[in-house]
Amino acid sequence: MTKSTTTTLVDVIAKIDLLTKAVLSNKNVLSIEELAAYANLSVSHIYKLTSTQQIPHFKPRGKLVYFNRSEIDEWLLQNRVATASEIEQKAADHLAVGGAK
Repeated sequence: MTKSTTTTLVDVIAKIDLLTKAVLSNKNVLSIEELAAYANLSVSHIYKLTSTQQIPHFKPRGKLVYFNRSEIDEWLLQNRVATASEIEQKAADHLAVGGAK
């Protein structure tokens, strides 16, 4: 296999992954396999998160696991880290308030 063929296959796979994520972003309810592709997590890691109740999920029949995409989006975006400029602004605001006393 030549380098140009390999690059082309890699490009095709990347585009398929991108399209898969685009399709999954339009679904409201995700299976565990769909969530793995959507969130770029392994299925085994997702099972661990569900078993330790660290990720919001539903088990309508007691065995199959489903996820509400909007809840997953909120879960994925938790624990935001402030940017350096936001931290500097907070420090400046704190000093301005402290200096007014």
